[in-house]
Amino acid sequence: MTLATRSDAILERLLSLHPKKIDLALDRIRRLLAALDDPQERLPPVIHVAGTNGKGSVCAFSRAMLEAQGLRVHMHISPHLVRFHERIRLAGELISEEELCDTLMEVERVNAGAPITFFEITAAAMFLSFARHPADAVVLEVGLGGIFDATNVVKHPAMTVIQPVGLDHLEFLGNDLAGIAREKAGIIKKGSPLVVGPQDDVAQNEILSRADQLSVSAFVYNQDFAARQEHGRMVYEDGDGLLDLPLPKLIGRHQIENAGVAIAALRHARIFNEKRSGWGNDAAIERGLSTVDWPGRLQRLHHGPLMEAAPKGAEVWLDGGHNPHCAAAVSRAIADLEERGERPLYLVCGMLRTKDAVGFLNAFRGLARHVVTVEIPGEPASLGAGALYDAAREAGLDAAPGEDLEDAILQIAARAHMDLHEAPPRILICGSLYLAGIVLAENR
Repeated sequence: MTLATRSDAILERLLSLHPKKIDLALDRIRRLLAALDDPQERLPPVIHVAGTNGKGSVCAFSRAMLEAQGLRVHMHISPHLVRFHERIRLAGELISEEELCDTLMEVERVNAGAPITFFEITAAAMFLSFARHPADAVVLEVGLGGIFDATNVVKHPAMTVIQPVGLDHLEFLGNDLAGIAREKAGIIKKGSPLVVGPQDDVAQNEILSRADQLSVSAFVYNQDFAARQEHGRMVYEDGDGLLDLPLPKLIGRHQIENAGVAIAALRHARIFNEKRSGWGNDAAIERGLSTVDWPGRLQRLHHGPLMEAAPKGAEVWLDGGHNPHCAAAVSRAIADLEERGERPLYLVCGMLRTKDAVGFLNAFRGLARHVVTVEIPGEPASLGAGALYDAAREAGLDAAPGEDLEDAILQIAARAHMDLHEAPPRILICGSLYLAGIVLAENR
């Protein structure tokens, strides 16, 4: 058996340890971590990031800015796009296949067949890997929710961050925004400062109520700090004054907000061995904005089979956002691109059955000329192309189902060919991180 298949086989085996893919609780992972001598207690300072949208981008910005200071950074994200290894980054490098296999087998052996979810046992492997490698900081993304998420075993983070809370994962978190916000606020810890990203009033009230209960210092977007675009630059402002910065490498107004949240987190983090309160090195912040990398989030594709099938001169963009809030942010970013250069917009969309497809696609009404719907290959929970076509029509969009990604691009190419007097199209592949991962895997 090759190394490339060893981790896949182990991960597949770990899926069988619990009848449910997701079962939010902390007792199982606490049991396993205790048997592993509590590696989560032996970590460098942790930035713990929750929220419905934008938490991955804040993690990416935080990592880039910390590494720009010459610091070694561990990072955990979820889910991955192409390979599981993306979830565990050790001092700047993705975990190796050999170490991943060895660590997964170790936690599997210590778990001894006891019931535990896939995310929980792989989170235990992540904590064990982090504890065994020296680093200066950990950037830790919550998997789902907050209070009962497997990452919420870190007792004293240097900083907690709660990004915008919205209605998503309703089958696990419910459809009440206040309740979801209370769930996310479960990561707040007494003695650890809190940065609150842009929020609906209902969500913000719940988050700040929890912070008040724990006497936590909270730094709130548009109250204690803000970020905006001004004259082709990014301006960050807080109680210490203004920072005049380059626009982030990541596209969209929402990424300026995300970058602002990351800056606030670094500047206010509780770091015991530093004279300053946090990691907010201004020069490193500027370098981090220019070097940040976050695949599958308004990422422009430049080569590969899909580009070859696309009309000559077309722009092809990829985004894994999958709820109405994400769609609104992406549609604003696309509208901004349209102001700089008009092109007809076509969507290729694939989504899971658990998502609000009509709400997602509503954000593109009046912006997208046509949508080709596809089923996400190999994903049992995917909406069929026909069902997603119905959702697109309900959202008021012109649409047609496609057989697969290549067929979708070819359909768009045929339509674009009929519009000879227009600029080449702008194509956005969207609706799911699973679809984004498939695109990145197939379009290398």
